[in-house]
Amino acid sequence: MAKELPIIASPQSGDEPAKQDIAYSRVFCQRADTPPLKLLLDFLKAKNQTPLIPTLDPEALDDWDWTHISLGYHRERKPLQLFCVRNKGTYKEVYEEEQITFLNRLSPFDHMEGQIAREFVTRAQFIATIQMLKDDITDDGYDFNGWILEFFQENCDGIVQIDGQGFFSPKGDLVVDMQEASEEITDGSPTQQTAEA
Repeated sequence: MAKELPIIASPQSGDEPAKQDIAYSRVFCQRADTPPLKLLLDFLKAKNQTPLIPTLDPEALDDWDWTHISLGYHRERKPLQLFCVRNKGTYKEVYEEEQITFLNRLSPFDHMEGQIAREFVTRAQFIATIQMLKDDITDDGYDFNGWILEFFQENCDGIVQIDGQGFFSPKGDLVVDMQEASEEITDGSPTQQTAEA
């Protein structure tokens, strides 16, 4: 059973941001197991980033079976929320909804890049999703988000998807432009259901 790591307290119901105030980025990962969070933190530190995390039991950082953690990049900014939903276990339904949503959104793209993106989505074993507050995030926060995406793309055989943009190649080139399609908001976003669980 997946473990939810201790995180900064959720905002009160009156403080919750509207869906349009939230930006999402994802990596559809084909690797069977998620890497322990310690590897992600080490990667970020190697890139001259200083991830701010809640106090955790050191064993929790070595556990591969995590589902959610807050990652701060600046003390005066809200942390990014990193979720992991898998094709088995606690959030399997959320994983399946995300997979179906993106396969449907990719169906009009019949060029080679679209086919490759569909293959990644189909074969994904887990989805690493980052939630950011649009009104609070800075350029440093977007850079921090980019390093997290790069970690999962490189270490988990993944493909990056950013809402409002589309799917990206390993070199960072936009290969499936979904700017118009991104106006639709997915009801099964992992953040909504994970927060409610």
